[in-house]
Parts: sequence; structure tokens; C-alpha cells
Amino acid sequence: MTIQDYLRILRRRGWIIVAAVILAGVAAFGVSSLQMEMYRATVQVSTVPARPDWGLGNMAKDLMRNFAMNIRTPEVAQRAIDRAKLDMNPYDFLGMTTVSPDSSTFVVKIEARSRDAEVAKQMALALADEFVEERTAYYAQQDKENRIEVKIVSRAIEAPRYQPQPLLNAIAGMVLGLLLGIAVVLLLTWMEADLLRTPESVERTLTIPVLGAIPTLSGQPTATAAPAPPSYVGKPKTA
Repeated sequence: MTIQDYLRILRRRGWIIVAAVILAGVAAFGVSSLQMEMYRATVQVSTVPARPDWGLGNMAKDLMRNFAMNIRTPEVAQRAIDRAKLDMNPYDFLGMTTVSPDSSTFVVKIEARSRDAEVAKQMALALADEFVEERTAYYAQQDKENRIEVKIVSRAIEAPRYQPQPLLNAIAGMVLGLLLGIAVVLLLTWMEADLLRTPESVERTLTIPVLGAIPTLSGQPTATAAPAPPSYVGKPKTA
């Protein structure tokens, strides 16, 4: 297809793309505006080996997945709830928290979400404190050279709002609407690919020049059959 063909398609069906972009953006903005406000707090817990040993370092990396699994238990969640004096059950608590180990930095990230920013902070810090105290008590019984030092990197954490984000979601919706509109236009163009509507399409399909075209007559009276000539019957001849 030539540039002229694309321009002709845009002139004919460009409104479909524009409508899809506007509708998708408005819909995404409206849905986002109806979402409840949610805040997220993240605490980083360092789990660095006590000495720079290759074997101990690899063991610490392998243990980080086990740390994350043990943190997300109802028992630890209940102790964190009691520590922070929160009014919730441990299963709801775990449903609003995530634990992500990062073996490249020896850091376990504890993330908590809540409708209240302060509650999100309390949840994350309480869960981190429970983990640090439990691991510290365990490694206190081990040889000092084989310990893994577990501590909270910083207690000065923030709890920014991550939901709703109407503007960001509206932009994402407009991009999706743009792609959807282009797909619809391409589909309609493909469905009409076999129809010879213009002289250009005839020349492109048949690879022969168009010498002329028969115009469509509109508003002209249709031709009617001419009336039959009258018949004449003569008198019979008498003998």
C-alpha cells in the first residue's frame, strides 16, 4: 500500500481510532476514581553473613527463601498483630503483606498495604521486628563466625499512596484504546481488500490501466417498454 492509501484510510476511518482513545481513557479514569485509597510501606531487612566467606555467603543466599517462607506464617503474623496492637486476624494480615528476598543484596523486603498509611507502616515494622528478634535469638546460640547478622536497614519508612492513580491509568487506557482502534481499522481494511471500489484498487489488483468508467446515474427516470403498436383486423373477403 502507498502513502496515499494510508491517508485515505485515515480520512475514512480515523474517527474510529480517536473514539477508541477517548472512550478507553475516560473509562480508565472513571474506574480508577472509584477505587479506594490504599497505601504501601516497605521495610528492608539486611541478612549479611558475619564474615566474608564464599560458602557462608552462598548459604545465606539459599536461606533467604526460607526466611521469606517462615515470615509469612499465621503464627508470626499473630505476634506482629499483637506487637502493633492491630484489630485484624492473621490471615487478613498476611493477605495485605508480601515478602520478597533479594539474594544479590542480602535484603528481605517486607511490604504491607492498608487504607491507612500509619497502619501500613506499623504492619511492616512489626513483621520485620518479629523476624529480626527471632533470627537474632537463634543465631546468638551459634558460633560467632557462622552467624548471619539480621537487622532492619532503616526504620524511617514512608507509606505513599499507590491506589488510585486516575491520571496514570487514563494514559494507559488511552494507549490501549489507540492499539485497539488501529486493530479495528486494520481489520475493516482487510475485510474490504477484495472489493474493487476505486480505479486505483482496480489497477493495483489487475495490473492494467483503467481506460474509463461508467458513471452511476441517479435521479433519472427508468426507461419503460414502448407500447405495442395497435393491431388492425380487416373484414373478411366475400366470395
